[in-house]
Amino acid sequence: MNANRQTRARCSTRVAVSATMGVVTATPDSSAPARPRVSRRLGAIAESATLAVDAKAKALKAAGRPVIGFGAGEPDFPTPDYVVAAAVAAAHDPVNHHYSPAGGLPALKEAIVAKTARDSGYEVRPTQVLVTNGGKQAVYNTFAALLDPGDEVLLPSPYWTTYPEAIRLAGGEPVEVFAGEEQGYLVTIDQLEAARTDRTKALLFCSPSNPTGAVYPREQVAAIGRWAFEHGIWVVTDEIYEHLTYDGVEQVSMPVVVPELADTCVVVNGVAKTYAMTGWRVGWMIGPTDVIKAATNLQSHATSNVANVSQRAAIAALNGSLEAVEEMKAAFDRRRKTMVKMLNEIEGVDCPVPTGAFYAYPCVKGVLGKQIRGKRPQTSAELAALILEEVEVAVVPGEAFGPSGYLRLSYALGDEDLAEGVGRIQTLLAEAR
Repeated sequence: MNANRQTRARCSTRVAVSATMGVVTATPDSSAPARPRVSRRLGAIAESATLAVDAKAKALKAAGRPVIGFGAGEPDFPTPDYVVAAAVAAAHDPVNHHYSPAGGLPALKEAIVAKTARDSGYEVRPTQVLVTNGGKQAVYNTFAALLDPGDEVLLPSPYWTTYPEAIRLAGGEPVEVFAGEEQGYLVTIDQLEAARTDRTKALLFCSPSNPTGAVYPREQVAAIGRWAFEHGIWVVTDEIYEHLTYDGVEQVSMPVVVPELADTCVVVNGVAKTYAMTGWRVGWMIGPTDVIKAATNLQSHATSNVANVSQRAAIAALNGSLEAVEEMKAAFDRRRKTMVKMLNEIEGVDCPVPTGAFYAYPCVKGVLGKQIRGKRPQTSAELAALILEEVEVAVVPGEAFGPSGYLRLSYALGDEDLAEGVGRIQTLLAEAR
């Protein structure tokens, strides 16, 4: 040990010798500057609010409480039988008992290419595809591949709670662009332009939206895509809810309506919502080959391949029919109408009609500040806590997705539970004075 290292060692550690036992122990020097036990990078990450609410609701229900949870972002239907059967068969095949390519099984990449052409009209090649451990890893991989420290990402708000954390983890800075209920939760080009700086690297675009259920019309998708292309801004477009739209509304893939954007666009998707496969953890990203190669290199060190059995199940899902999603859509549509109607019957609550995904996002500003059972909630977080405490209904507060003043309720739960849960909220908020 050289002199400098010896000096540092003496400054950071005190040595104590036990006279009776002859044992030498080292204790930290209280005069040395404290170092955090957890890295600042990870210590700054917020817990997923949606998963936290769902976990709390499930824990209370497991304890025997009659809790109804509106927090879950997953279909309440089982995975289709033919997908499960493919997984069972795959589990018995020894070829699936070993490592496979980090970027995904070739057969699954081919299925994703075919599915993307069939459902979106977007023609891509297998070399443009990376199979990931769910949509979240696809989002993180994308930002890790695109961003350098200080790069800004325009983030339409309300946003999915994971987006800003993934951006920060990759060294970027999320720049929120808020669109309220008065504009259908859809950001405009004027708003995006006002937020653009010389550090703007990318735009996160999600349609249908989690948490609002808003769907951008074709003309607006095209206009935003052309604006991004003209300013050299990458677009990361999340299409995980592509098949869940209502009232004749269509989901439009941005690189399809703006083909020139393809070289600066990454599409994120997965089987979770369409095929009720949230627990199988299969997502993907589609983008230019250099970006996909970089993200694949990252994944090769982070997680390696997605579980082979899950990949085989995803192949069966993508090569099969969309009959299952049509059945789910019929149920979601029925529940959507019930939920929106009941929420809008509450004085002080304004719930725009969602046309995609399976969420309602009511504005509750008209309730905040009023007295409800001896309390005056000032924020949507306080209101959500009050609702859980008083009537045992779990909702996610708007703070998880952007500004306060809103709640997110998933209608991916049974019809009876939905009516009972919203009914309890109606009863509670009817007392607001």
